[in-house]
Amino acid sequence: MNQLTLVAELMSISARTAPKAVGKDFIVTAIVEGEDLEALATKMHEFGERTGKGNFDRDGANVRDSAALLLIGIKDERVLGLNCSACGAEKCIKPNTFEGEFKGPHCAHRLLDMGIAIGSAVKTASLLNVDNRVMYRVGVVAREMGLIDADFVMGIPLSATGKNIYFDR
Repeated sequence: MNQLTLVAELMSISARTAPKAVGKDFIVTAIVEGEDLEALATKMHEFGERTGKGNFDRDGANVRDSAALLLIGIKDERVLGLNCSACGAEKCIKPNTFEGEFKGPHCAHRLLDMGIAIGSAVKTASLLNVDNRVMYRVGVVAREMGLIDADFVMGIPLSATGKNIYFDR
């Protein structure tokens, strides 16, 4: 196991133990490394070409240059039942009723749970002086490839070099 895989495991623990609305946990994680990391980088470039969407090649190059990557997503979440309208609907609606790059819609409170989990994970990487960047495009392709079973997912590539590879892109 490389050292950054260990960091990804510690980040996964941080995501798992992050606070969640009414104590219900719908967070899922997966670590990508080695050949899967290279395949993800290649598929990201191909996805950008296939869809005409920008920066998948740029982010894919960052993934290729990373030593490990953590995926954080939400899966099969249930609404809180507050009818708060934060998701845009007047009353709570059933999540994951349509599919695009991700399944949707999502309860805003569950998206906050995911954001807090991501924040906890990148805090752990930062405490360990590991460069990282939260990337939406990674999640799109990782989900399409089946690298994680999640309805909505973000990727966090990891690097430890003399210069942060995610800074001057």
